[in-house]
Amino acid sequence: MYAVSGIIESEGVLMRGFGRVRWALSIVVVAGFAGVEAQESVLAPTPPMGWNSWDAYGTTVRESEVRTTIDSMAASLRRYGWEYVIVDIQWSEPNPKAHGYREGAALTMDANGRLLPAVNRFPSSADGAGFKALVDYAHSKKLKFGMHMMRGIPRQAVVANTPIEGSRFRAADVANKASTCEWNTDMYGVDMTKPGAQEYYDSLARLYAGWGLDFIKADDMSRPYHADEVEALHKAIAKTGRPMVLSLSPGPAPVAEVASLRRIAQMWRIADDLWDNWASVKEMYFRMETWLPLVQVGHWPDADMLPLGHIGLRAERGEDRQSALTHDEQRTLMTLWSMARSPLMFGGDVPSMDEWTRTLMTNAAVLAVDQYSSANRLALKRDDVRVWTARGTGGVVYVSLTNLGDTPADITVGWQEVGLGAVHGTATELWTGERGKAASGLKRALAPHASALYSIRVLGE
Repeated sequence: MYAVSGIIESEGVLMRGFGRVRWALSIVVVAGFAGVEAQESVLAPTPPMGWNSWDAYGTTVRESEVRTTIDSMAASLRRYGWEYVIVDIQWSEPNPKAHGYREGAALTMDANGRLLPAVNRFPSSADGAGFKALVDYAHSKKLKFGMHMMRGIPRQAVVANTPIEGSRFRAADVANKASTCEWNTDMYGVDMTKPGAQEYYDSLARLYAGWGLDFIKADDMSRPYHADEVEALHKAIAKTGRPMVLSLSPGPAPVAEVASLRRIAQMWRIADDLWDNWASVKEMYFRMETWLPLVQVGHWPDADMLPLGHIGLRAERGEDRQSALTHDEQRTLMTLWSMARSPLMFGGDVPSMDEWTRTLMTNAAVLAVDQYSSANRLALKRDDVRVWTARGTGGVVYVSLTNLGDTPADITVGWQEVGLGAVHGTATELWTGERGKAASGLKRALAPHASALYSIRVLGE
């Protein structure tokens, strides 16, 4: 049955999770669905939303750019729920290379073999201060701050045989030189059977908690799945007492390990990097279809960053550009990520965001589907057409129609086909605000790669 907790009509104010957000179409406030209120103590009771530096800046982002992003997010996006600011990979490298990595690059490191931000890129990190000043700045703007880390221990630390802070062991005592990342040469794995191994991860978590971090993106963890080191990092974070969301990367995380993933992490990637081409989005759709039945409040399969808006300024892939996805493809991406309740991490440059991208980022009705819907499921597969449904409140359901094909599709869907009962009232298309009667189903012509997303009142399920 559909729990009732109220509907806000046009010109309403969406309060929970988005601050005060006005919109000009009828939507449902779905914050009160069964389960969420009981999850107040869960670290990520809704899919995390924020910005990640990777799609725009690759390995090269600087403190000035992060601060400008914080200012822009606080001014225009925070009220819609966008709250995390994440600095991605290679922040410890003084002279990173756009479009790739420098093999064997010298990294900034403390006396205990722990990486520190490069001072020439992050001046506020001088004298071992780390990201503390940037974290404090984000917090002053009512935002949260996170950063990327690689699995393992720096090879530099092993060569120097640095002491492990808080223990009598050294880097060479715990390094597993046979365990390396296939695409980054900075680290050796940590042999968790060795004395001092857990102490090393504990020392990292203490450092990060001291900076005040809210989010850790741990890379080279899920493909293959390094269960022992993931467990060690999870334990280390718990020991600090600081609530830090743990996100595992890259994908695909193994579906067979879902119980382990739920126990130790709040997010995990379900595929490798997503970029701004339709083939990548379509492939991600099929991965989301696999993971959809396994979504659980507090533990979110992650379909990766949103390569939207102004990307590629100094990125790992491609040149400075606006997203190559068409407008239809971008709406499809946001529709699917929201119906699958994926974390939403924007990859574009926030200060130079264009108006079209802003409409995607600030559609409170669509964002509410991602944040607060439930019972999300694939309801119909017909050739290249996919229909998903999700539960709202007050007898409302969400229905998305997607044309994965390369030719136009005329879609007619009856309520009985997708497991819905009799309907009542108006169907509202959440991207356009168009409203119409939907007595027995939906009929919609969709261009190639296009989607529509509706909220509909359902009676007599």
